[in-house]
Amino acid sequence: MKWLSVLALAGSSQAALRFGCSTLTIQRLDPVVEPGNTPSSHLHQIVGGNAFQANMTGDVGEQGTCTTCTFSEDFSNYWTAVMFFKHSNGSYKRVPIMQNTALPNGINGGMTVYYTQKDFNSNGNNKITAFKPGFRMIVGNPTTSTLDNAKKNIGLRFVCLAEKATRFPELPDFPTKACKGGIMTVHHFPSCWDGKNLDSPDHQSHMYATTKEAFQDAGPCPASHPVRVAQVAYETLWDTTQFDKMWPADGSNPFVLSYGDNKGYGTHADYLFGWKGDSLQRAMDSSCMFNACENGRPLKSQAVAAMNKCTVKKMVNEDIDGWLPALPGHHM
Repeated sequence: MKWLSVLALAGSSQAALRFGCSTLTIQRLDPVVEPGNTPSSHLHQIVGGNAFQANMTGDVGEQGTCTTCTFSEDFSNYWTAVMFFKHSNGSYKRVPIMQNTALPNGINGGMTVYYTQKDFNSNGNNKITAFKPGFRMIVGNPTTSTLDNAKKNIGLRFVCLAEKATRFPELPDFPTKACKGGIMTVHHFPSCWDGKNLDSPDHQSHMYATTKEAFQDAGPCPASHPVRVAQVAYETLWDTTQFDKMWPADGSNPFVLSYGDNKGYGTHADYLFGWKGDSLQRAMDSSCMFNACENGRPLKSQAVAAMNKCTVKKMVNEDIDGWLPALPGHHM
């Protein structure tokens, strides 16, 4: 990200958070879309607080005792579908995630999470309202099946990494060649809320996206969704390089998301709010930027070792490592 222009505004603008979260668990659980199902339909890569389980209700910020995220008051959960490599012999192997260069060294796997004021790159002076206990949302849809529809999901993109710092071009589908530095998935969530509903039947309609491509400011919120909340975004870096020498001879893409999508059109992510007390609101009302928000200015933070130590028990007993004959939850 070209953050220099943002940093120039730091003195006068409100907070922007960028922080890492190590892996909490990798399981077939989805308390937003499939609450109570053990297992859910497909495998997820999950970070955040240890209150995570198949069914989550109440104030999650008061339920967690540890978190894999930098900010120790953030018991939210953040998750995406898992990426797999499909071998020419038909077997699958899970692609591990790796930390972003902007994060401290030693994070176990790692996802980069952003809470910004407008869009992914810009900070502003809007009043940002923190999410309320019980809030949740998703972005993207695993049933998206055409390139045209994938292109319309602005803010859901892939980047073929030459190195970890690569950010362009953003692609609506999987790269068509081996990527020297791996593949990054990017998920921007909507930042306009109806101000009433903590969720909705489709987990999306209580929110409205005014996101624009790349580094343009998001548009104003409509009257139907008048409350500006933080622009939540994830960057997940997949270490695909170990599979470079196994790339199919015909040049076809060998990667597939855990629900069976080998195009990437249906890339999606889930968010379940769990900041403790008023910590997120205090951050959004402050003028701190990134790691300047740590160490009590205004947010409590923790070292990488504490992030990596936090985990949850395995609630779905199935093999997700090694070469698998089928994707977890899918029959051969």
